[in-house]
Amino acid sequence: MIDDYRDPEKFTSAIQAIFPKLMHYLSAEENRELTGLGITPSQINALLVLYLHDDLTMGKLSSEIYLAESAATRLVNRLVNLNLVKRRGDDKDRRVVRVALTSYGRQLSRLVFERRSFRFNNLAQHLDADERENLIVSLQSVMRVFEELDQKGDQQNNHNNGYDEK
Repeated sequence: MIDDYRDPEKFTSAIQAIFPKLMHYLSAEENRELTGLGITPSQINALLVLYLHDDLTMGKLSSEIYLAESAATRLVNRLVNLNLVKRRGDDKDRRVVRVALTSYGRQLSRLVFERRSFRFNNLAQHLDADERENLIVSLQSVMRVFEELDQKGDQQNNHNNGYDEK
């Protein structure tokens, strides 16, 4: 018999049971794909964002990797020191800093991207077409809700701190 996950308590219980196992699996996979590369998961996230959308502003990069600009700046500093990314000023606005991959950074990013593509292609081969579609639609819904909750939390924090948006 299939549980009825429309019931919020059953849904919550199922998520609580699945989530730690899923996080363990994803973490183990990430550790395997980064073995021997000498970079952290946060660093590869930034590199993969730049691999897919090269030459971003620091603000856009920090937004894409869900870090405050100050934390993203520290991360980019480490990537510059590893010769994986380079910084340059914006041609139109000197206050803006742009970040792009170096050739070494592009090679490393491509390697990890190809490893992930192989893993997800393998996953796709073990799901039927409906399961693949349902998974993507469900994950997109989860991300939408998390982003909405984040925005509400930011708005509530601004309100509580006296920064009402007008």
